[in-house]
Amino acid sequence: MVVVLEKITLNVGIGSGGGVKLENAKKLLEKITEVKPVATKAKKRNPAFNIRKGDLIGVKVTLRKKGALNVLNKCLEAVSFRLPASSFDNQGNFSFGVHEYIELKGVKYDPDLGMIGFDVCATLSKPGKRVGLRRIKPSRVPFKQRVSKKEAMEFATSLGVEVF
Repeated sequence: MVVVLEKITLNVGIGSGGGVKLENAKKLLEKITEVKPVATKAKKRNPAFNIRKGDLIGVKVTLRKKGALNVLNKCLEAVSFRLPASSFDNQGNFSFGVHEYIELKGVKYDPDLGMIGFDVCATLSKPGKRVGLRRIKPSRVPFKQRVSKKEAMEFATSLGVEVF
């Protein structure tokens, strides 16, 4: 079975509710991906961080197909095509962080934005995954049809990533 990149998600968490930081994060993701980002809301309250349920605490962008692969290669280049084995989960996904957006090739520092980092999550799948997710008559997906951690590492290696 062939492992394919289903989607990548870029996420910036700002922690506190709304404001200038949220707008800067939106501008950053739009600058990197050329896609309009979506605000994420807090699912529960956290008094230690002064966050209430429903507060806007970050922004995210989901990319699929060719655009996803281009942005993923850009982000992997920012981390020198090196990922630890702990970046991979047992469902065949991997994620990593880019500490500062200026590490991306072709992106210059913008004093209005400041220094912002973001997370990149890549979701991998094999043909037939939809069978388990569909609304009408879903079925159990067999283990050979699921992406394992080893297969995800092999996919990353095919992109030129060194797993350590």
